Amino acid sequence: MAKFKYKIKTKSGNVEEGEREVPDKFALYKEFRANGSEIISIVDSSEHKFKNINIPLPGFLTGIKAHEKIIFARNLGSMLEAGLALSRALNVIIRQSKNKRMTTVLNAVNDDISKGKTFSDALNAYPNIFSSLFVSMVKAGEESGSLAESLKTVALQLDRSYTLQRKIKGAMVYPCVILVLMVVIALIMLMYIVPTITSTFKDMNIDLPASTKVIIGMSDLIRFHYIIVFGGIMALLAGFYSFARTKNGKRTFDYTIIHMPLISDMVKEVNAARTARTLASLLSAGVDVVESLRITEEVIQNSFYKDIVKSATDEVQKGSPMSSIFLRNEKLYPVFVGEMMSVGEETGKMGEMLRNVAQFYEDEVEQKTKDMSSIIEPVLMVIIGIAVGFFAISMIMPMYSLADKL
Repeated sequence: MAKFKYKIKTKSGNVEEGEREVPDKFALYKEFRANGSEIISIVDSSEHKFKNINIPLPGFLTGIKAHEKIIFARNLGSMLEAGLALSRALNVIIRQSKNKRMTTVLNAVNDDISKGKTFSDALNAYPNIFSSLFVSMVKAGEESGSLAESLKTVALQLDRSYTLQRKIKGAMVYPCVILVLMVVIALIMLMYIVPTITSTFKDMNIDLPASTKVIIGMSDLIRFHYIIVFGGIMALLAGFYSFARTKNGKRTFDYTIIHMPLISDMVKEVNAARTARTLASLLSAGVDVVESLRITEEVIQNSFYKDIVKSATDEVQKGSPMSSIFLRNEKLYPVFVGEMMSVGEETGKMGEMLRNVAQFYEDEVEQKTKDMSSIIEPVLMVIIGIAVGFFAISMIMPMYSLADKL
């Protein structure tokens, strides 16, 4: 028997706290749900509770792609659903895996299970590979007896998150490639073409326009002081990177991203989708509300959104509805998120409501990434046109002055 501290909201809306001695957490979950109570948190308070220690993964075992973890969770869930024992299912996946690092980790996990550890405890020893979301979903599946379903849910969660990131990165590939090519072409012209053209102007000793002088100055700077130029650029990038890693730097970067024109709405929708999808997966698997919010806070990257989720955790622990904090922060989370949470709290279908919210905003982001690609192309063409026009005018105007002298 183990002791658990609990905090629940009864059918009448009252918040109750207490401590019970039961065989396991699942028995307490089952009892409260049978009474129609909403579980806020259940924490093991046993005096000799075993604490998991997260051991940092050695560098040679890191770098397993998200796609491989999705396949692992999906295949393992399917095999468990088909009736295979966990150890046998893991052995099948180990034999099929072509990634040596993944094979090493799964062998270690399987060994830990054979020594008596639970699957979730074995995974928890590799936090650099299996996130707290993954481990918590597996733990909830073990406690509820639905490990196969939990693995399929976490596979879906990871797949949605991976797909969302891939679409956003895909939308940014085209403009990044164009900008890099523009910089390369500009450097080639300044280093090799401009000196050839401007040598004539210098020999004729004609009065050059300001724009031409700027281009010649840039060309001379890159040609004769390239070490200083590239050293300065590297120092600037290193300084920016160092600043971005500080707390103030991250807050500044996060604030800029949220308020940046053209992408601010998409940033808000991405965070809304990620929050809703993570909470939906955890709550549907049976993880308590407080733990679900804590894990969601880890999943979210933007510090401003982390603050809201942390505030939601505090509010829930005080007995307030989870939706209240999201409704008060409509500048970051759209009103739709808080309203759907409120409906979920009233109907007892929070997981379903949050899945609908996640699907809605994932579809919105997908459409916006397509629209962004069509908008960026003409904008880049205008920028290229302005750059080419500036260079052409700067080179042609001195030629007219030269012709007048002749």
